[in-house]
Amino acid sequence: MGSRPCPGRPRRSTRPGPTGYGLARTLLSHDIRTVVAAPSKLQRPSGSRVKTDAIDAEHLATLLRLDAFTPVTVPDELTEAARDLVRARDDCRSDLMRARHRLSKLLLRHGIVYSGGQAWVRAHDVWLKRQRFDSPLVQAAFDEAYDSVITITARRDRLDDRIETMAADSPWTDTIHRLGCLRGISTLTGFGLAVEIGDWTRFSGNSIGSYLGLVPSENSSGQSRSLGPITKTGNGHARRLLVEAAWHHQHRYVPGKTIRDRWDLASPAARARGDLGNRRLNHRWNQFKARKKANNVANAAIARELAGWCWSLAVLDD
Repeated sequence: MGSRPCPGRPRRSTRPGPTGYGLARTLLSHDIRTVVAAPSKLQRPSGSRVKTDAIDAEHLATLLRLDAFTPVTVPDELTEAARDLVRARDDCRSDLMRARHRLSKLLLRHGIVYSGGQAWVRAHDVWLKRQRFDSPLVQAAFDEAYDSVITITARRDRLDDRIETMAADSPWTDTIHRLGCLRGISTLTGFGLAVEIGDWTRFSGNSIGSYLGLVPSENSSGQSRSLGPITKTGNGHARRLLVEAAWHHQHRYVPGKTIRDRWDLASPAARARGDLGNRRLNHRWNQFKARKKANNVANAAIARELAGWCWSLAVLDD
């Protein structure tokens, strides 16, 4: 949502789209007051059933005058480019999962099931290369599905290498090293969290969970209080990274070589903080298991607390 330097209401309202940040940066470079608001949090009259550009413009102008909107921080070009890289890797991960499913289900339809251990490792790849079919049509379909898996895997590896290189020398390097003191937060995850969240000082340990949509939805009135599933608002990319990282904390905590190597890159204060967080989150997982809490519900709660620990490390003054 933007405001013009001249008085009067704007004739058209801006809508969310892929060019908003670039437009905002251009306006700001010309000293034009510009406000970017979260579209999902704009208040609208509950009885309104008419939507036109003029009505939208008047509504936005009213919200702007009253400061009744949630502002969104405009990232600089480097941060937006880094987010594009992280999201390209996320898209590649989704494409690879779908390609693997298509290949495995093709084999399953023909009664071929791998039983030699873990799938999608070197031994599994050797087994896949040995598969042959009597029908040339089925063989062609298999070859295409297998080639798709190989191609996307190579694409993922290239993106991983690019992210690893950038994470080693970037404005977010120190933050990534501190976040790496927590279990489940590798360089790729730490880089993704760092560039998606940006300025961690905007939040507190309590508010960051709400920003990431990890807090329960609520429908309460008077003495009645009803909690529902997590809200899933805010940055979905960062939320997914935290949810995946939270699963690592359910296993017994014994600092191994991987976590100790990451500790060597951080300060003593970050190492101590990370170790404390790892012990706390593992203890919470054990509590949930003792109460027989559903795993998905427990993991969401762990992810919410993990977000607070990440915040404490990101803003840690070494």
